[in-house]
Amino acid sequence: MTSTATPRTDPALLDALREDLAAAPFGVDEVHERLGDLAARALGREQVLPARRVVAGATDPLGVLIGCFGLGLPTAADDLARALPRTGVTGAVALGIVEPHGAHVVATCDLRPYGDDAGHAWWVASDPTEHARTEPLPVDHVLGIGGASSTLASWTPRAQVPRALDVGTGCGVQALHLSTHADSVVATDLSSRALGYAAFNAALNRVDWDLRAGSFLEPVAGEAFDLVVSNPPFVITPRAEGVPLYEYRDGGAAGDAVVEALTKGVGAHLAPGGIAQLLGNWETVAGLDWRERLGEWVAASGLDAWVVQRDVQDPAEYAELWSRDGGHLPGTPGHEALVGAWLDDFAARGVEQIGFGIITLHRPSTQRAPFVDLVEVSGPVASPMGPTIAAGLAARDRLAALDDEALLDRAWRCADDVTTETHAAPGATDPNVIVLRQGGGLARSVRLDTLDAALVSVCDGELTARQALTAISALLDAPTGEALETGAGLVRRLAADGLLLPG
Repeated sequence: MTSTATPRTDPALLDALREDLAAAPFGVDEVHERLGDLAARALGREQVLPARRVVAGATDPLGVLIGCFGLGLPTAADDLARALPRTGVTGAVALGIVEPHGAHVVATCDLRPYGDDAGHAWWVASDPTEHARTEPLPVDHVLGIGGASSTLASWTPRAQVPRALDVGTGCGVQALHLSTHADSVVATDLSSRALGYAAFNAALNRVDWDLRAGSFLEPVAGEAFDLVVSNPPFVITPRAEGVPLYEYRDGGAAGDAVVEALTKGVGAHLAPGGIAQLLGNWETVAGLDWRERLGEWVAASGLDAWVVQRDVQDPAEYAELWSRDGGHLPGTPGHEALVGAWLDDFAARGVEQIGFGIITLHRPSTQRAPFVDLVEVSGPVASPMGPTIAAGLAARDRLAALDDEALLDRAWRCADDVTTETHAAPGATDPNVIVLRQGGGLARSVRLDTLDAALVSVCDGELTARQALTAISALLDAPTGEALETGAGLVRRLAADGLLLPG
């Protein structure tokens, strides 16, 4: 099954549509207020019934636009004409965003407001979502705003850069974000339909991108960028007969080879100091730790690497998620067959777990050995995470240039969001557990022993780490050399994640 054509980029009609959407006003806050908290939260979980109940029979412009373009409801042509007075129904049909059905029209795309934490606002068009269809998604479906795209947008650093690249742009969500802080944006995609939507969204939002057709990094051979982002088709899909291969989520390779290839190959397109931010899935076979597999990938890249695994699923959970994602309902023969194909595929390769996370790669500006930091953080983190990533990369870059001797000769202080938590058995006078907690960023928690806790307690930016540890070792009657070695390791770990800052 394939989709219809994408919307057309008629400049005059897009000017009219833009004015109509702004006048409604069709914005993120306005939509939330119009729907109410309950329906808006349900819609965020892709549960559309509460929102449909709110706008059923609506004739006001905002309600009509929500129902037509956000929920896929048949809309009276007269109501749409009043909601889009400059564009008109004829203009909307000419743009290819609605189709006439007698006295009603039906949206041929999903069109919704979108924004970031910095106050930028856009409209994003994509293919109709699953709830607007009565059958499974077509294989050339162009995905809109989703959890993965929002995650990548949140984790991407937003420093001003000369050149940025969005690999596998889809409808252009990441490119919209890049357009706020990159002098030029190149976006690639293998799907001609995706590029059609990206062109429409660029024109609607009055931004300029260099859109290129081709697979992954092939369209930018020989070029370097200061920032590369990619929400690639990372879903691990069985290469079996009868399993639909969706363009937006399947990169045409077995297992996790798509993410592996991007991780290993993106360095050829990073300028000195450049950053690549990727989402991905990776497999872990029985008897191995996920860090071993990711460690091989990042070692082959030759780049600094900071990988955060955010979630882990077993093969059954993964199969259920992605079988349902394409619109195949549990309990139907199609769903059962797909789950079986996934389970067989994972079993054949001995896959025990599938991880999901964010891969941050960095090309050092100077000649030095790359750092590698592979961590697991499953709990809540700061939002947006981009500032944390920028600060963490800068800290790790500085630390990579310092040996332990230089590290110890610096003064350090605890960040303002760091607290100490102690636990003691009932009746005990001294704590038996001491935990250092970070309030922001990755919300790290670090269990401390007595020496660690003593060092952190005097990190006020005055004493060097060497001075503090020498004194602490004498108080604890511990060998000074061992205290310095242990303390240097702790400072390095805490400074990398921003719990300790230079004094």
